[in-house]
Amino acid sequence: MRELPRTGLEFRGPLPSPLAPGSYFVCVGAAQTLGCFCEQPFPSLLAETLGLPVLNLGYGGAGPAFFLAQPVLLEIINAARFAVVQVMSARSESNSRFDSGGLEYLRRRSDGARLGAAEAWQAELDGVGILATERASWLRWCARRVGRFRARGLVAETRRNWIESNRRLAAEIRVPKMLFWFSTRAPRYTTSYRNLGTLFAAFPNLVNEPMLAAVRPHFDRTAECVSSRGSPQLLRSRFTGAPCTVDPGRDRPDLGGTLWTHNYYYPSPEMHQDAALALQTPLRDILARA
Repeated sequence: MRELPRTGLEFRGPLPSPLAPGSYFVCVGAAQTLGCFCEQPFPSLLAETLGLPVLNLGYGGAGPAFFLAQPVLLEIINAARFAVVQVMSARSESNSRFDSGGLEYLRRRSDGARLGAAEAWQAELDGVGILATERASWLRWCARRVGRFRARGLVAETRRNWIESNRRLAAEIRVPKMLFWFSTRAPRYTTSYRNLGTLFAAFPNLVNEPMLAAVRPHFDRTAECVSSRGSPQLLRSRFTGAPCTVDPGRDRPDLGGTLWTHNYYYPSPEMHQDAALALQTPLRDILARA
């Protein structure tokens, strides 16, 4: 990781030097763009294919609001030849219950508690705090019913905010920009409030086809890669190549408790290869027109 000058933020290197206008392209997104557990993420593969340096602006947990809050990043993006903007998760969006700061580590507005998005939304589904006491099973059942009903309104609000943040981000990016869907699933899914998995769906969490339809017209081009090739990925040491374990709680205590032997969540190296292939032709077209 390298600190990007004037931002105070660290991004995956190497950074193009110097950042001369028009001499590089940018990939904007979250951990999927960053390339967790991947030596050659799709931005690096594209740089090799296109013969143009890349600035990988993937930032773990980021949503569109994160980049809107970074004027220096927007300046750097607008000095690029073009921008690839990953469709980011809506669970990183603020709403009337939580302030995200553009990331998926949320602050509950009612008491200031810091929670991961999964923990925060699970509490909403369970109706935590709705009743003064939830010791009796029937009271817990009532709280969950109320929580799931209330969560519907919160999801609708969050999705509206996500659409607005993406529209604003698109308006701020003045260079040619491509919206990129990168997931193990297609955009269309049926929202269910049975549990967190059926509510969120696979990354980008909470994002569905109507949301994409609302933001696509604000981008110059769109591309899609739906792949699960190579997933789950056996985790190996980058020093020895031997199988290893990873403790996600080292950086985020709320993610601790289980050592990872496989990567089930982030795109595998093979998925990054598929993503680069999906982007290659439309980006060549953008370069030809730029």
